[in-house]
Order: sequence, then structure tokens, then C-alpha cells
Amino acid sequence: MGVDVELLSILACPACKTPVVLVHDDTALKCDTCHRVYPIKDDIPVMLIDEATIEP
Repeated sequence: MGVDVELLSILACPACKTPVVLVHDDTALKCDTCHRVYPIKDDIPVMLIDEATIEP
């Protein structure tokens, strides 16, 4: 099913408030500013800084 397009358009990184984009075959959201990657579990974005990983 995936993340709803309307929801994706309003989601922002909780750390730096930059919009996020889908990555890893639509299983995560990435912030291009601080490089945090937030997982998507059961079609729900987990937008918690403690749950994020940092990728280059």
C-alpha cells in the first residue's frame, strides 16, 4: 500500500524540519539535509529521532 502521497507532502524531519523523501524501495524516509533515515513500519512512518539512522 505505501505511504499516502498527501501525508508524504507534509512530512518533515523532526530534527531539522526539512521535507523527507522515500528511499530504500519505499521502506524509509530520508532527510537530505541532516541525512537521517526514518523507517516505515507497517506503512506507518516512524518519525522519531531515536529510531533514525544516519546515512551519507
